[in-house]
Amino acid sequence: MNFSDSEIVASILIDNNYELAEKFSDADLLLINTCSIRDNAEKRVRNRLKEFVSLKIKKPEMVIGIIGCMAERLKEKLFEEEKAVDLIIGPDAYRDLPKLLTKIESGQKAANIILSEEETYADIKPVRYGSNGVSAFISIMRGCENFCSYCVVPYTRGKERSRNIDSIIDEAKSLLKDGYSEITLLGQNVNSYRWKKDGREFNFTELIENVALINPLLRVRFTTSHPKDISDELIETIAKHKNICNSIHLPVQSGSNSVLKRMNRKYTREWYLNRIEKIKELTPDCGLTTDIISGFCGETEFEHNETISIMKKVGYDFAFMFKYSERPNTAAEKKFKDDVTEEIKKRRLKEIIELQQELSHKSNLRDIGKTFEVLVEGVSKRSTEDLSGRNSQNKVVVFPKRNFKKGDYVNVEIIDCTSATLIGVSL
Repeated sequence: MNFSDSEIVASILIDNNYELAEKFSDADLLLINTCSIRDNAEKRVRNRLKEFVSLKIKKPEMVIGIIGCMAERLKEKLFEEEKAVDLIIGPDAYRDLPKLLTKIESGQKAANIILSEEETYADIKPVRYGSNGVSAFISIMRGCENFCSYCVVPYTRGKERSRNIDSIIDEAKSLLKDGYSEITLLGQNVNSYRWKKDGREFNFTELIENVALINPLLRVRFTTSHPKDISDELIETIAKHKNICNSIHLPVQSGSNSVLKRMNRKYTREWYLNRIEKIKELTPDCGLTTDIISGFCGETEFEHNETISIMKKVGYDFAFMFKYSERPNTAAEKKFKDDVTEEIKKRRLKEIIELQQELSHKSNLRDIGKTFEVLVEGVSKRSTEDLSGRNSQNKVVVFPKRNFKKGDYVNVEIIDCTSATLIGVSL
C-alpha cells in the first residue's frame, strides 16, 4: 500500500511542476513515506531522518516531509521530536501537498493529518516510477475496520471505503495499453471490497473477474485477503480463470484459537484450515503464503506450538514472520500485558523461521520436473546470462536468457531449486 501511495504522491507533485530527482542530494523536497505497523519500521524512519539532517545542513532550503501512517499516528508531535521535519501529512491528505508546500515557502511548517471517509484517489493516475515495466499495483480500497487488537491501521488509515469499479477497470486497461502484463489489486482486506452501481452491488469476486476478462494475457494478483471473509465464490473464480494467478496470501498470525481471540481476528483455527482445504480442493497447485506473529500477549508454549503445527499442516510456500511489537493506543496495548520476554519471542521466532525455510525448500523440491509459465521481469540479480520472473504461484524462477526479453511469457521446466528460488530451462 505504501508503494502505491508513493506513486500517487509523485503524480500529484509532477502535476504541480515538480520532477523526480536522481539522487537524495539533488532533491529540494524529500518525503519519507512511513509505516507504523511495527516499531522497527518507525525506528528505520528515525534513522533515515538522521541521514537527511546532514543533507539539510549543507542545503538549508531543502524541505523534509513525513507522510503516511507514522505522520497520522504521531501528528504534530513529530515536529517536536524531529526538528528537521517541515511537513507532516497523513495518507488521506496528499491532494493538499501543493498548498502545504506553498505555506512552507513562506517560512512556516505545515501539516494535514485529517482522515477522510471518502478519499480513494480514484481519479489520479499513479506515476509508475519504481516499476519494472511488467508488474504494477492498483489500489482498490483504503482503510480498515477489522480492528485486530495489535494493529494501528484502522487508526492511521481510517474508515474502510472502496474505489469506483469503473475507475479500477479503466486503470487496468490503461496499464495493459502501456505494456504492463501483470497487475496486483491492493487493499487492507480486498475481500471487503464493495461498490454499488446501477442499483446493484459488486463484491471483490465480481471485480477481479471483470479485471481478468479485460485480456487473457493480463495476469491478475491480489493482496491481502482476510481469512474470515475468503469465500468459496472467490476460490472458484480463481480456479475458473487461468490469468487470475494461483497464489493466495492468507495471514494466519497464530495457529491458536485462544491467541486469535485475543488478537480479535474473528476466525478460528478450524475455520482457517477449512478455507485452506477448499483452496487445495479447487486449485491444487495454488501457492500459499502467510503472516505470522510470534510472542503475542500471553502466548504460552502450547499456543506457540499450535502455530508450529498449523504451519506444518498447511505447508506454506513463504511467510512474513515477526515477533510481536506493541503499538501505542491499540486494543492490545490497553487490554493486555506484553508479558512474553524478548528472549522467548526471539527463540520462538527463530523456530518459526527455521521451519518456514524447511517448508519453502520442500515446496520448491516438489516443483522439480514441473513446467510453469513464467512472466519475465528482467535479468537475474546473480547473473546477466539468466532471466528472472515469477510463475502463477508467485515463486521466483531463474533460467537462461536465450532470446527472451522482459514481459515475455516463457514455459520453463524446473530442474533444481533453493529454498527461495526455482531454477529451470526454457522449453
